[in-house]
Amino acid sequence: MPDDDLVFKALADPTRRFLLDLLFTRDGRTLGDLESEVDMSRFGVMKHLRLLEEAGLVVTRKEGREKWHFLNPVPIREVHDRWIDKYTERQVSALLDLRAELESRPNPEEPQP
Repeated sequence: MPDDDLVFKALADPTRRFLLDLLFTRDGRTLGDLESEVDMSRFGVMKHLRLLEEAGLVVTRKEGREKWHFLNPVPIREVHDRWIDKYTERQVSALLDLRAELESRPNPEEPQP
């Protein structure tokens, strides 16, 4: 499965998006910390975190018996650049052109010289 597919699959689930939001709010959390924030078993949270890791959205570091989870925003940015930016470029250009056109017109409420 291509990387974009893994990222989209990971982001498709509301629980996984919530876990990413938790890591965005405070990065570097243990499984126990994340588990305490959701109404789900430890095993369920572990499954979600594993999918987030496979998609590259979460990276981990072991310290002793603890495994710390960190947000990796790069895959989301890559999806944004690949799938969102290119589709909004024309609309943004059109809005900028419209703004320039409207700003170049004389204001009918101002007295003309």
